[in-house]
Amino acid sequence: QVQLVESGGGLVQAGGSLRLSCVASASILRAIGMGWYRQAPGKQRELVAITATGRSTNYADSVKGRFTLSTDNAKNTVYLQMNSLKPEDTAVYYCLYRPWGTGPDSWGQGTQVTVSS
Repeated sequence: QVQLVESGGGLVQAGGSLRLSCVASASILRAIGMGWYRQAPGKQRELVAITATGRSTNYADSVKGRFTLSTDNAKNTVYLQMNSLKPEDTAVYYCLYRPWGTGPDSWGQGTQVTVSS
């Protein structure tokens, strides 16, 4: 499996911004998809944003217009720029690497994002 290391989480006030980073141990060009999920306490893990090779990025309705996913192929890194953060964005954010073929998905260890009101 691919190792993923996330960073950039933290505590921020409502209306603030954070940028999450996820560095992969393998080329992200070998991924059919890379993205971010989140899991709040007592809730299921949910999609935040995902980009598929050759396709546009899909965002959860709750983050459209506020979050932006981007990639740096040379650094094997995917970013999540989060603006206008809300308390309901509080969750552990996980990076996903979905390889081509039949290999399993890889997940990062998660990074905590806490938005205070």
